[in-house]
Amino acid sequence: MGIDQAIDQVMRPFVDAIYGFVFYAVPVGGTELPLIVAWLIVGGLFFTLYLRFINVRGFKHAIDLVRGRYSDPAHPGEVTHFQALATAVSGTVGVGNIAGVAVAISVGGPGATLWMIIAGLLGMSTKFAECTLAVKFRRTHEDGSVSGGPMYFLERGLALRDMPGTGRALGIFYAAAMVVGCLGIGNMFQSNQAAAILIDVTGGADSFFFGRAWMLGVAMAVVVALVIVGGIKSIAKATSRLVPFMAVLYLLSALLILVLNVERLPTAIGQIWQGAFSPESISGGLIGVMIVGFRRAVFSNEAGLGSAAIAHSAVRTDEPVTEGFVALLEPFIDTVVICTMTALVIVTTVYDPALASTEVSGIELTTRAFASTLSWSPVPLSIAAVLFAFSTMISWSYYGLKSFTYLAGHRPAVEIGFKLFFCLFIVLGSSIQLGALIDLSDALIFLVAIPNLLGLYLLAPVLKEEMISYRERLGRF
Repeated sequence: MGIDQAIDQVMRPFVDAIYGFVFYAVPVGGTELPLIVAWLIVGGLFFTLYLRFINVRGFKHAIDLVRGRYSDPAHPGEVTHFQALATAVSGTVGVGNIAGVAVAISVGGPGATLWMIIAGLLGMSTKFAECTLAVKFRRTHEDGSVSGGPMYFLERGLALRDMPGTGRALGIFYAAAMVVGCLGIGNMFQSNQAAAILIDVTGGADSFFFGRAWMLGVAMAVVVALVIVGGIKSIAKATSRLVPFMAVLYLLSALLILVLNVERLPTAIGQIWQGAFSPESISGGLIGVMIVGFRRAVFSNEAGLGSAAIAHSAVRTDEPVTEGFVALLEPFIDTVVICTMTALVIVTTVYDPALASTEVSGIELTTRAFASTLSWSPVPLSIAAVLFAFSTMISWSYYGLKSFTYLAGHRPAVEIGFKLFFCLFIVLGSSIQLGALIDLSDALIFLVAIPNLLGLYLLAPVLKEEMISYRERLGRF
């Protein structure tokens, strides 16, 4: 038995208990509804209605902010609106956009796509709420750097509601869960997937790196280290260049396939619309396909988890609401655009209702869909997947760092120690299979939705007051 298998065996009973608790599901309409997914969707619906459809009304203003129309270099903070958005998007756009959508379609049929889009639109409002509050309650350090996120608005915001002890406890819990979560989902899983892709495109079993994945891990760790050593400014500089490139590369490849299969596009759109409301869609009918779509969207854009709010907190602004507007673009880019394009490629090419009963799913299905039209497309797809994994790692290194310094203190030695530790896990993740740790981090990442949304509900009046004040001064919204 290898060391990774031994660790897995020891951790598994504990992890399974936590995983089962976090993703506890109840039977609804003949299918299973994870309560954590319901919790996140209800949050999105609440803030969409509470903020009077800010996800729609604020879209143009969000674009103007990203373009720098209201920016001022003299404002407090470390990065521009665009850089903050790029960093946050790089943390959500990943393998899930390529493989996760395929899973949703193979399980829930094309109709899951529509519910994915709806969930993404609702998630825009949640992102607005959590990122506005993250900037409002962020902390500025003596060296000019800033720290923010749910742990700070939980502690500082709930203190205003005469709940300082509760806020501090929830903040500590949030930060601790994020530290563990970043090492699994934001680190080991990404390096493992990237290494697997690189080995596959370099010959598979005949590749030089077959059985030597640790070498790829070392290379990835070095590159990540070179980026994160400079802090959020260096990360933001990298992601502001990387995100547009990898997004354009992926979307152009998808768009080319759709153009070449344009005659099938109306049928595909019809399948998505009909499948979303057809009681025969999957087991559980309408409710079943809705749950599949919602779950995949939530897993993809992370609206309600508060992770992206950590990156957005570093923005250069004196108006917290402005970053709320910028943040609402995230689920739109991640789910409404990229996930939808992936779904359309699959449905117009290789989708077959029989897929649900086969083992073909995930990234294999997406790869088949691209290759069915463009034989060379697996190459740019693989490049995009590796870039997605890399960008996720550098963004989540920052999320983990800010969570760790919240617990251990904002000191140079603490920061350097965490960055080295994070890079070590990249090497480990590339060469060993710690499934238990991945499952644990997955569970903890979604568990933080409970304190995060609870804080958002309790601070909703503060959020609305902030938005009304901004609207009156700007004369809009």
